[in-house]
Amino acid sequence: MQPILTIAIALIGAVISVLLATLAVRWADRRDRPALLASDLVSPCIFLFRNGRLADATAPARSIMDGCAGNDLGALKIWLGQRFGDLSALDTLSEHHGRAELTGHGGAGSARLRLMAEETADGALRLTLVRPDAEAAGIVVDSLSQQAMEEELAMLRAIVEGAPMMITRRDDAGRIVWANAAYLEAAERGDPAATAWPLPEILQSDTTSGPDGQSRRARVEVADSTSWFDCYEYRDEAGLTTYALPADAEVRAEQSLREFLQTLTKTFADLPIGLAIFDRDRQLQLFNPALIDLTGLSAAFLTSRPSLYSVLDQLRELRMIPEPRDYRSWRKQITTLEAAASAGYHVETWSLPGGRTYRVTGRPHPGGAVAFLFDDITSEITLTRKFRAELTLGSQVLDGLGQALIVFNAVGQVVMTNKGYTDLWGPAPDRMTEALQSWRGEWTEAPGLAELERELAREDVSGQDRGVIFGPPEAGVLGWTVSALPGGKRMVRFTPAPPAPMIAVPPQDSATDSGARPATA
Repeated sequence: MQPILTIAIALIGAVISVLLATLAVRWADRRDRPALLASDLVSPCIFLFRNGRLADATAPARSIMDGCAGNDLGALKIWLGQRFGDLSALDTLSEHHGRAELTGHGGAGSARLRLMAEETADGALRLTLVRPDAEAAGIVVDSLSQQAMEEELAMLRAIVEGAPMMITRRDDAGRIVWANAAYLEAAERGDPAATAWPLPEILQSDTTSGPDGQSRRARVEVADSTSWFDCYEYRDEAGLTTYALPADAEVRAEQSLREFLQTLTKTFADLPIGLAIFDRDRQLQLFNPALIDLTGLSAAFLTSRPSLYSVLDQLRELRMIPEPRDYRSWRKQITTLEAAASAGYHVETWSLPGGRTYRVTGRPHPGGAVAFLFDDITSEITLTRKFRAELTLGSQVLDGLGQALIVFNAVGQVVMTNKGYTDLWGPAPDRMTEALQSWRGEWTEAPGLAELERELAREDVSGQDRGVIFGPPEAGVLGWTVSALPGGKRMVRFTPAPPAPMIAVPPQDSATDSGARPATA
């Protein structure tokens, strides 16, 4: 039994040893398999250029070139410039025995890279891009995650490339390391070779701030045309991103507004009427030279943009405003003037102590602004007073003639009467028909009225036509005269009729008394 037991134990030990060895081999193979798979999956990133054009590239390298603006060395330099900065060593490989190595800098969302450049025997340029911290370890990403990242990256690229604005990225030194298609197209319009590395700066800064006070205004000059942009800049730890929005429409609108204001300013400068425009806060915003001449306010005072109350107070000090009874009345007058001008068209006439007369007009403007116009109407008032005095004198002369006068225009309306007419016929009528009715009085057929009416209806009145008419009972018989005046007017004058001439009758004898008719010579 002892030999059999010994043999059985030996066989069992051998089987266990074989099993353990098999398990160890399988475990070691399983442990090394991911590294082998990763090594097989991760391809090197190598570019091969001949005469500046891409001749060959590995799959990772072609993925990088797909995201560049072109398929040449210059396009790749734009991408490399964001990660390595100075790439001058690539242009001087001959000075480094045909080989150079660059170490990149890390940035927001980017890892530190190493670039190895070398010239091949046939004169081509081979660039190898590696990531030092990932050389010994492959990163395996499942196909669904890889597809999702690629789709998102393609969408973001399409959005940026199709944006209707110029977008650039600058490093800490201010050099452009990336630009979208809109920027590259604008650069090519100015110079077809402008897209070579390094990219040129086509946005020329202007001293004018943008509309929001935070952006800056820049221009792009191509040939004889100039385009304007509002540039918005955002800085992070990796560099500066600039968004240039087209601002041509705003610049044209601002230019048109400036030209319009210049035209208005020149027009206002030639106006004889003083102009003062106050904003909604009642601060003076615009005035013309005539305001200085009419009011005596100094240019220094007006250019300091005083308030409406300060301007009126200063006018009061210069005695260029009607003197109020007291200060309370003055403040009330100013409040009334401002309120009336803000509510609508308002006009006041200021009779100044020196004998001058101003017409002050207040007009409301959009946005709560108010404009005041100061017009010197002294000569107009003087002329009006002169005419009024002459008219009064003429009326007094007509009233003192001792005749009743009435004047009709061409359509039969009463133009004027004198005091003699109203004393004779009563209140002045408005039309000729009313006057004829007044002249008719109680008569059904007033003697002489028909002839007067015919004379007034005639169109060829020349000289003077006369006649008689029965007037009011206390006036008796009146003589009338119709005279033609310029413009188709008619003037009728009424005067007392002269008494009838007396006829001398000789004394009668007895024969006449007995009924005999006297002999006539």
